[in-house]
Amino acid sequence: MAQLFFLIILYALPSLVAPIHNSSSGGCAIIRPPRDGGIRYRGLTQEQIRSVQILPVDYEIEYICRGNRVIVGPKVRKCLPNGTWTDMTLHSTCLLLCPRVWTSLENGRVMVKPPGPPVEGTVLHYSCHAGFILEGRNISHCTKLGKWDAPKPTCLYDRNYTGKKKLYIGALFPMSGGWPGGQACMPSAQMALDLVNNRSDILPDYELELIHYDSMCDPGEATKLLYDLLYTEPIKIVLMPGCSGVSTLVAEAARMWNLIVLSYGSSSPALSNRQRFPTFFRTHPSATLHNPTRVQLFQKWKWTRIATIQQTTEVFTSTLDDLEQRTKEAGIEISVRQSFLTDPAVAVKNLKRQDARIIVGLFYETEARKVFCEVFKEKLYGKKYVWFLIGWYADNWFKIKDPAINCTVENMTEAVEGHVTTEIVMLNPETVRGVSNMTSQEFIAALMSRLGGKNPEETGGFQEAPLAYDAVWALALALNKTVAPLKAKGRRLEDFNYNNHDITSEIYRALNTSSFEGVSGQVVFDAQGSRMAMTLIEQLQGGSYKKIGYYDSSQKNLSWFGNDVWIGAGPPADRTVVIEEYRFLSQKLFAAVSVFAGLGILFGIVCLTFNIYNGNVRYIQNSQPYLNNMTAVGCMMALAAVFPLGIDGHHVHRSQFPVVCQFRLWLLGLGFSLAYGSMFTKIWWVHTLFTKKDEKKEKKKQHLEPWKLYATVGVLLAIDFLSLMIWQIVDPLHITVEKFTKEAPKEDLDVLIQPLLEHCSSEKMNTWLGVVYGYKGLLLLLGIFLAYETKSVSTEKINDHRAVGWRYTLHNMAVHSTPKYLQYTIPACAAFLLRAVCAVRR
Repeated sequence: MAQLFFLIILYALPSLVAPIHNSSSGGCAIIRPPRDGGIRYRGLTQEQIRSVQILPVDYEIEYICRGNRVIVGPKVRKCLPNGTWTDMTLHSTCLLLCPRVWTSLENGRVMVKPPGPPVEGTVLHYSCHAGFILEGRNISHCTKLGKWDAPKPTCLYDRNYTGKKKLYIGALFPMSGGWPGGQACMPSAQMALDLVNNRSDILPDYELELIHYDSMCDPGEATKLLYDLLYTEPIKIVLMPGCSGVSTLVAEAARMWNLIVLSYGSSSPALSNRQRFPTFFRTHPSATLHNPTRVQLFQKWKWTRIATIQQTTEVFTSTLDDLEQRTKEAGIEISVRQSFLTDPAVAVKNLKRQDARIIVGLFYETEARKVFCEVFKEKLYGKKYVWFLIGWYADNWFKIKDPAINCTVENMTEAVEGHVTTEIVMLNPETVRGVSNMTSQEFIAALMSRLGGKNPEETGGFQEAPLAYDAVWALALALNKTVAPLKAKGRRLEDFNYNNHDITSEIYRALNTSSFEGVSGQVVFDAQGSRMAMTLIEQLQGGSYKKIGYYDSSQKNLSWFGNDVWIGAGPPADRTVVIEEYRFLSQKLFAAVSVFAGLGILFGIVCLTFNIYNGNVRYIQNSQPYLNNMTAVGCMMALAAVFPLGIDGHHVHRSQFPVVCQFRLWLLGLGFSLAYGSMFTKIWWVHTLFTKKDEKKEKKKQHLEPWKLYATVGVLLAIDFLSLMIWQIVDPLHITVEKFTKEAPKEDLDVLIQPLLEHCSSEKMNTWLGVVYGYKGLLLLLGIFLAYETKSVSTEKINDHRAVGWRYTLHNMAVHSTPKYLQYTIPACAAFLLRAVCAVRR
C-alpha cells in the first residue's frame, strides 16, 4: 500500500517524475544528515521521505542544525547525473556558535582564523591600534562547549605612546611541514624588527609590526592564509613568504594587490622571472647562483667538456637549463646530459659509456646516496673523475645508513672522495659590523639566546636565519629611502593601499638599488630580484670537507686558498686525450735501401758507359745498343724512385708533399716505359720476323731497320707520358692521412695514441690504378707469351732476345709484390727493395 501511495504522489508531482525517467543513473541514494543536524527535503512530506530510497537527478537537499549550532561546510548538495552528490569530499558538520561579541575590539583589531562564523575551533588574534596597549590575552579559542577559553581583552590608552605610525608586514613562516624554516627564521625576523624600531635614524616616524601565520610550507594552506592577510585589517605594506612553492603562489597573486614580496627562504630558479613575478625579491639566492661558480672553476682547471646528471624535479631542471646557457657562452660543451626519477642506475651507466669525466650532479641528499652507490659499482670515481655536488647536504651524508642502497659506508666513502661542492654563503665569514651594528658571530649568539638553547641542528631554518634577519633590514632601509621621494609628491607610507601603484613603485625602486652589509654578507639584488651572494667552494679530502675558496659572483672575484688535493698529479683531463702521432719511415732502413739503390744506379751507369764505349764491337752492335742504353736509363730512373718514395712528412712540409708524389709517379712511370719498353720492342720484332712463313723469313731477316725499334719504344713512352699528363691535370695526386686503431701507451697515462700515416692519393685513385694495371698487365702477359713463342729463335741481329723471357718473369713478380700506391711496375730487384720500404711505412 505504501508503494502504491508513493506512485500516486509521484504522478501528482510531474516536476519530480520527469527527472527520474530522464536520468540514466536513476538518481542518488539518500545520505545521512550531520551529527546534531538534519536534512530538509524540498517538495516531499515526511511520509514520502520515509518511503523513498532514490532521489532524482538535480534534486537538492539542505542541511540544518539544531539549537545554537551552525553548519560548517557545504550547506546545500545537489544530485549529479553520475549518481553522486556535489562536494562529497567536503564534510558538513554542525558546530556550536561562540558569542560573536568577541569578534570585535574597540580601538583594536580582531583576526578570525579560519574566516567565517566563530564556531568550535575558531581562533581569534587580538591587537590594538597605535597608541593603545592590549590588556588581556591576545588569543582566544572557541571550545566544543560554544564558549571562548579566555575573557575578551581590552585596548587601553598608552600614556607613553610616541606617536609613531605602524606599518604592517604580512609574513608566512613555515613552522612545520616539509621545511620548518620558520622555527629559526621567525625569531630572527622579530629580532631585526626590534632593532629597527629602536633606531632613530631609520623610519623615525614609523614602527614595523609583523603579522605572521604558519604556512606549513604548503601552497594549499598558504592560499587560505593569504586570503586572511589581504581581506582582514590592517593593510599590509609587504608580504614575506618562505618556501619556493608558497613564494610562487604569493608572488604571482601579489601583483593584483600592488604588493611587494620579499622572501627569505626560496631558491627555485623559476622565481627569477620578472614577467611572471614583477614585484618579487628574495634574500635567499637562486639555485642558479651555483652556476657562475661552477663555470669559473671549469675555466680555472681548463675544462671545456662536462657532463650532467639530475633528478627530474623543477628546481634542478631550471638550474641545469641555466648552467647549459652559461657554459655555452663560456665555450664549454655539455656533452652528456642524463636524468632520472628514482633509480639512477641507467643514467650512471650512460655516463660511463660516454666517457664522462667532469660531472655535475643535481639531486637531493637521499638520491645522492643512490647515485654514488651506482658510481662505486661502475668505478666512475678516482683520479680520472671529478664530481660537482650541492653543498647543503649534511657533512656525513655519505655515511648515513640507507636501506635504499646496497653499498657499505666504506664503499660510499671511497666513491665520494675528492668531489667538489658549491654552497651559498648564508653567514658572513668575516668579522665586520654591518648596517645593524652586529657581527655575524654576535647574531648567532643573540639568536641562540632567543631560541632558548635549542640544538641548532634540530631547529628548522637555522642556516637560513641570517637571510630572514637581513630581509627585514632590507625592507626597513628601502622604506626609509622612500620617505623623502613620497613626501616630495605629497604622499606618505601610511597612505598605502592595495590600489596605490605609486607607493609600490617607490618601494620597488628602493629595494632594487639596495646594497648594504648584513650578517649574511653583502646584500645586493640582481635584475630579477634575486640575491647576489658569495659561494663557498669545498672539497672532500680524507672523508671531511675542506674550504678551498670563495667566489663573489657580483664582483666576479675568485678567492682561492690553493689547498685543493687531487688523487692524481693534478686536476684530471675533461676527456681521454687522443694524441695524433705520425708514423714515419725508419731512417736506418731508408738509408740502407738508398745505399742499395745507389749501388744499382752506379752499376747502371757502369753498364751504360761500357755499352757506349764498346759500341763499335760487333757483338754489342748486334744487340741493338741504343735499346740497351734505354733499358739502363729506365732501370736507373726506377731505382732513383726509391729516394722520393722514402721522403715523407719527416723531411718536407705538407705543402710540398704533392710535388714529391708527382715526382715518384713520373720516375716510376717513365722508368718502366724505358726499361720494359726496350725489352718488349726486341721480343716483339723477333716474334714478328721469325714466326712468319719460311719463304718470307730470309727476306725479313735482312730488312730489320733500327728506327722501327725506336719508334716502338717511343709509342710506349708516348702512351705513358700522355696518360701521366692526363692524370696529373684531371686528378692530381695529393697527400692523404690514414688512421689506424688507437693505441694505449705503456705508461699509466689517461691518453690514447692515434697512429697516422701519410699517403699519396687522388680522388679517383682506384679508377686510375685500374686503367694502369690493366694496360700494363696486358702488356706483361703479351711479353711473356712472345718470349715463349721465340724461345728457340736464334739470330745475330738481336742476339740477347733469349734473356728477355726471364726479365718478363721478374717484371711479373714485381707487379704482384709492389703495394697499391706504387703505380707502375719496376724491375724486380727495385720492387723487392721498395716492398720492404713500404711495409715499414705502413
